[in-house]
Amino acid sequence: MPEDFLIAKNPEEGSTLPYLLRLPLGAEGVVLKARETWPRTGKVYCHRAVGWPADPEIVETVPVRSCVRRGAAIDLVLDRGRENRSQFVLTRIKGGREAVFWQTARTAKQARPAGAIPTARAQGIADLEIVVDSHERYAWSFKDQQVVTRRAALAAGDYAVMVDGGVVASVERKSLQDLVSTLTSGKMRYLAAHLSELPRAAIVVEERYSKVFSLEFVRPAVVADAIGEHHARFPDVPIVFCETRPLAQEWTYRFLAAALTEAGGEAAGSERTAAIASGAAPAAAEIRAWAQDNGYRLGDRGRIPAEIRAAFDRRHD
Repeated sequence: MPEDFLIAKNPEEGSTLPYLLRLPLGAEGVVLKARETWPRTGKVYCHRAVGWPADPEIVETVPVRSCVRRGAAIDLVLDRGRENRSQFVLTRIKGGREAVFWQTARTAKQARPAGAIPTARAQGIADLEIVVDSHERYAWSFKDQQVVTRRAALAAGDYAVMVDGGVVASVERKSLQDLVSTLTSGKMRYLAAHLSELPRAAIVVEERYSKVFSLEFVRPAVVADAIGEHHARFPDVPIVFCETRPLAQEWTYRFLAAALTEAGGEAAGSERTAAIASGAAPAAAEIRAWAQDNGYRLGDRGRIPAEIRAAFDRRHD
């Protein structure tokens, strides 16, 4: 018969993992330190404990239906109606250190959000060329998007689109760890200052914003304050959290394509202004653009009413 699953308070003073878990596996059981008593809203980080205390302060005792190790995972099924199935995943993180993540089917799904990346081209863009900074290691491939990439040195950002040799938009890519390091070291101000000199720019993070509040070696409030300060200081260079690497690529693709389209529209607007100044007869597109910019209700197609044409002719009176 399987033994009980035990949860006790961690007797270590000052530990960031306040609970001990005892899994009924093997002669001595598997003892772990844990941040929570159950993975309800996300994966729970665990760490190996030296052993089970002689006089533990028990928090919860739950009968076990099964506890089986399968490769790098331990499947635990508790004998209760709710919150009964979970899994402990044993893995290695930086430096080869062992880490254990306690998850349920629900929290695992949250970590891998459903939904396929769209394959439709960005609106108005046939073939988008993205310039990848020559110093960018492990660059994105944009394999799910219709993109051609080329390497070149960028003064700011990691991915950019250009018109006539000039950058019109750029994106700086960050992992959460890199973002935290850049914010807390003071480097972000210099990086953002360079990006703000461009017509359009953004910083994309391959993680969820909620992960900021589960950081271990930096106070989450310090990082959250730094993010808020960045947005107040550089409102034209947003920090966008995109949850996963593929979603970060997709967002960057759509942003750069839209920026390139917008840059083309601005150039067309300059050409319209020059044509009007030269005395050339206004085209319908020029009148339509002026009317829409000045609050007239006019669609992108169809006949232009006579009163709008008359107002256009009187605009300089």
